[in-house]
Amino acid sequence: MLPQSRKLTLRPLATISFLLSLIAALAACSNRQSGSVPAPQPDPYQPIPYVKLTHPDWSKNAVIYQINTRQFTPEGTFRAAEQQLPRLKELGVDILWLIPVNKIGEKNRKGTLGSPYSVQDYYSVNPEFGTLDDFKHFVASAHQQGMRVILDWVPNHTSWDNVLVSQHPDWYARDWKGDFTPTPWEDWSDIIDLDYSQPGLRKYMTDALKYWVKETNIDGFRCDVAGFVPLDFWNNARKELDAIKPVFMLAEWESRDLHAEAFDMTYAWTWYDAVHAISTGKAKDLGGLYSYYSANEKAYPPNIMRMTFLSNHDKNAWEGTEFEQFGKGVEPAMVLSVIGEGMPLIYNGQESGNSRRLKFFERDPILWKSHPNGDLYKKLFALKHMNTALWNARWGAPMIQVPNSAPAKVFSFVRQNKVDKVFAVINFSDSPQTVTFNDSLYQGKYTDYFAGLLVELNASTKLNLKPWGYQVFVK
Repeated sequence: MLPQSRKLTLRPLATISFLLSLIAALAACSNRQSGSVPAPQPDPYQPIPYVKLTHPDWSKNAVIYQINTRQFTPEGTFRAAEQQLPRLKELGVDILWLIPVNKIGEKNRKGTLGSPYSVQDYYSVNPEFGTLDDFKHFVASAHQQGMRVILDWVPNHTSWDNVLVSQHPDWYARDWKGDFTPTPWEDWSDIIDLDYSQPGLRKYMTDALKYWVKETNIDGFRCDVAGFVPLDFWNNARKELDAIKPVFMLAEWESRDLHAEAFDMTYAWTWYDAVHAISTGKAKDLGGLYSYYSANEKAYPPNIMRMTFLSNHDKNAWEGTEFEQFGKGVEPAMVLSVIGEGMPLIYNGQESGNSRRLKFFERDPILWKSHPNGDLYKKLFALKHMNTALWNARWGAPMIQVPNSAPAKVFSFVRQNKVDKVFAVINFSDSPQTVTFNDSLYQGKYTDYFAGLLVELNASTKLNLKPWGYQVFVK
């Protein structure tokens, strides 16, 4: 025994530290005796893939087509639209995106028939289009044609008379006076915003999404103003949907964060704006287009999809047809939307050269006819399907700029992998251009895709491009 003056005195904190050290030492001794080794720690310097979701395999070389059911046929119904599926299959369409099919609210309705984006009941079918069985039959018929179907979904807001208004008024956002409120700063007077701080709303909306996949066998969703809904809601919803079947999710938004766990594809609004500015003469060079592709390659992660388009229901109704928006630049814009990185969208009627702004709150059926743009889209889609360099996300090849002698007017690039290669040259100007090229990436033997001729491109090659002309070489 130690003398009283030499006794060991342990303060409480010191005692705790001593005991923790003793436990750790005993655990280490036990591990050595049992042969177990502590789990290795992850290397903080190893890159982690940003995209954690898995794209459905059938999206690898897909083309998407938007159906505005109200205007798609003279009847404006699912059954009538179903009769057009063989034509769409022949055009080269893979994914059919239908504008919302739910009942439309009546309170504060815009126009006679209202906006499909003012949803009265998420579990309902708009009788204007048909019945639930009619919709199921449409989906089944599309599947038989080898196409997929995604539904337009409106999660941010509802109509003023949605069933939830009376059942769960606490699930709605309120203004400073405590009243229901449309989305701030927007002219959306026919809708009121939901409040995603409410767990009950999140479960309800997730269950409604799952209902449509289970009940009708659809293949995913296009989600309206997806950026107005919290990201963690989308991340969880995608997991619950994928547990039912592999789905495809398109966000009406432009953000890299949505790609990580929730959405396969986002809008390429910036691409549209750049090509529009060039085609209308508002831009004096191709700088905006170079900037888009620079950001798409550097700011966005690999293995994603961006949706490139010349029109959609919003653009057509509120800003103008592709002919109004792109003028003589329509054809080169079409070519770039398909040959460049991204999944091309065609809005119903584009293949028919529709030159009208379709009314949005009334019946205004498309007047169908043959048109050269339909033939061009068909030929471009065929190339996208067969040439693996043009495929989507991880399946395709990135664009590599090929410097040319007229960079302010002519856009040129290569996409290539071990199997396929495409060299595209597009004149985005109203004057003829004769161009030469630097580097050797473009050189080789090709087929001129539109002329059907075998050509060899070398260091001395000069290409003569008509105003708004383009050439696509394939090997």
